[in-house]
Amino acid sequence: MSAQAQPESPLPLFERRPDMGARAMSRVLGNYLRALRESRGCSPAAAGSRIRAHASKISRMETAHVSLKARDVEDLLQFYGVGVAERAEIARLVQCAAGPDWWQSYGEVVPDWLQQLIGLERDAHLVRTYETQFVPGLLQTDAYARAVVESGHRLAPPGENARRVELRLERQRRMTEPGAPVLWALIDEGVLYRPVGGAAVMREQLLHLLDVLRRPGIRLQVASYAASAAATPGTAVTYLRFAQGFLPDVVYLEHMTSALYLDRLDDVDRYRAALDELSALAATPAASRAILEEALNRYR
Repeated sequence: MSAQAQPESPLPLFERRPDMGARAMSRVLGNYLRALRESRGCSPAAAGSRIRAHASKISRMETAHVSLKARDVEDLLQFYGVGVAERAEIARLVQCAAGPDWWQSYGEVVPDWLQQLIGLERDAHLVRTYETQFVPGLLQTDAYARAVVESGHRLAPPGENARRVELRLERQRRMTEPGAPVLWALIDEGVLYRPVGGAAVMREQLLHLLDVLRRPGIRLQVASYAASAAATPGTAVTYLRFAQGFLPDVVYLEHMTSALYLDRLDDVDRYRAALDELSALAATPAASRAILEEALNRYR
């Protein structure tokens, strides 16, 4: 391997963010391992041979698609020439990243494809969301969330659906904690006229959105029919933006039984540009209030 400058250590970042979730920790550590490997001019195959594994495992470690094992990380850090003191600190962090995250207590109601979003959203700097069918989950009332969950899981036991609603409300609560990300929500106008749960549920939900408009840390815009016709990402989108030097931004696209995560710069840039264009055409928060009040009249 060629001797090159050491990539920036992630240790100062962990010191600034002692409350970082296990999922975000794993991604930060994976990015560090990749930066070390690339700075040494080492191929995934060569790194894999060091830990008695295939190149594909190195890729999965670097992208946090597998849990990091202390022995594997220690062997790689030695191979990359990292000093003893930093290796010891990284080993401690690997153990922390392997610990349970808060959402794991919800067990079977958190499908594999949703875990990464829940594990990362609280550590983002900004969460941008565009919804075409429902009010964003992070802004739903209890009754509205229950109606949405029951419509999507009609055959599930009531207790299981109750846990899904609890999980959604707990995610909301965590977004109100100190240091939580800013939430920037774009809602398609059609969502306001889709009577999820009936008139009483919609009335409560729209009143909640009107209250949300007054809250710090949340920017809410309604994308009118004209705006969404002129510029749209084509589907519901959640965009996680992280503070510079923390993690690459992530785009989340949810399907009925799976989800797609995009973090390639070209992909992320295209979705960010689409959201920027739509938000520029959407109603301002002040104008959105008038649209919400007009929709509320339908449910009186």
